[in-house]
Amino acid sequence: IFSSEEISKHNSKDNGIWVSYKDGVYDITDFVDLHPGGEKIMLASGGPIDAFWNMYAVHKTDEVLEILEQYKIGSLSPEDQKPIDLNDPFSKDPFRLPVFRINSKKPFNAEPPIELLTDSYITPNELFYVRNHLPVPEIDPDSHRISVDLGDSSIQLSLEDLKTKFKPVTITTTIQCAGNRRQEMSDFKTKGLSWGPCAIGTARWTGARMLPGVLLHVTYNHDIIPLLDGDVIIAYKMNGVDIPRDHGYPVRAIVPGYVGARNVKWLRQITVGSDESTSHWQMNDYKAFSPSTTFETANYKKAPSIQEMPVISAISVPKPGSIIDPEDGMVEVKGYAWSGGGRDIMRVDVSADGGNTWQEASLTKDDPDADDSAHCWAWTLWTAEVPVAAGKVEIICKAIDSANNCQPEWIGPIWNLRGFLTNAWHRVNVTVE
Repeated sequence: IFSSEEISKHNSKDNGIWVSYKDGVYDITDFVDLHPGGEKIMLASGGPIDAFWNMYAVHKTDEVLEILEQYKIGSLSPEDQKPIDLNDPFSKDPFRLPVFRINSKKPFNAEPPIELLTDSYITPNELFYVRNHLPVPEIDPDSHRISVDLGDSSIQLSLEDLKTKFKPVTITTTIQCAGNRRQEMSDFKTKGLSWGPCAIGTARWTGARMLPGVLLHVTYNHDIIPLLDGDVIIAYKMNGVDIPRDHGYPVRAIVPGYVGARNVKWLRQITVGSDESTSHWQMNDYKAFSPSTTFETANYKKAPSIQEMPVISAISVPKPGSIIDPEDGMVEVKGYAWSGGGRDIMRVDVSADGGNTWQEASLTKDDPDADDSAHCWAWTLWTAEVPVAAGKVEIICKAIDSANNCQPEWIGPIWNLRGFLTNAWHRVNVTVE
């Protein structure tokens, strides 16, 4: 019988590669080189593979289970559960995959590995970036109510009301944190978590549509957004299942094309009105400033709130620091591109010679709900074959959206003290053999 602590010590070929699945423990050291998925199996080393197998259901066959059983060395300790510390407000937070790049443990803020981000068009729930300001609440779905304040009257909606009294609508949309790629602004002091390029994800959200009419705005408890052509929904499902707790269970406001902060989790109150919310998150956060503005001179009350997101792209393959052995002098480059406000991606250009020459990427748009909306709410995945020379190489990408907005070349002109809206050309340094 092994504890998870003991399993976690076996995460390399030097000390053995162990994993757990359900109540079994397995030493897969000799299998790693045979794994059809290559080195990705190492992402689960020293921990449970259950969530990975939920994402990649091809594993759940009798043949694969028989292979795994050959490597069984024992059982997982039934007592191996994290004790609940009643004095720790984060003790009841949900389980997360150990592969996340963690920016903050309490509250939990993390992003998936770059090499997994664009494996599929729809981001698996288990790999969707997590942005929390506080402990994850435990909410009873049966007693939870959403209060809708209409000014001269109000109504209360239960989760059952949303599911039975409104026609279900599914919207595929990309959600991105305002601080995505903030670490690239780290040459100067910024305030905020050091996000890489993976504080972004795409999911299919199902819920009740909020139709626009004569109403000017809808304020979600602490954030304000204008109604958008009927594609704003109160969601209760994420990728076909109940929304995970980290992502807003039991209900979340989904506001396509807008910054992640407007997609309010654990929704409990909607106020209809024409005035901006006076809450902390609306008045004193998620605002961008001039590069010359300092912490001492920033006027949060005067600055407009971040709403629609600018065009952005990033390279997911190869990852930074990779050593590449190209075929015929060419390397395959992959990544994502997205623009807020419902703008489509028209082109992605990739260069490996400092921008002297550019290769146009092939674009993939697999939005299953695209025909149901007049806007493009979801990202575009792309692939490009790029010629490279031997030695140290910087690979660059830039995207152009349907309004011909293009990413700026450098961070400098868009730098801001909060590190928001980082959308300069994305650069990845590799070594070509």
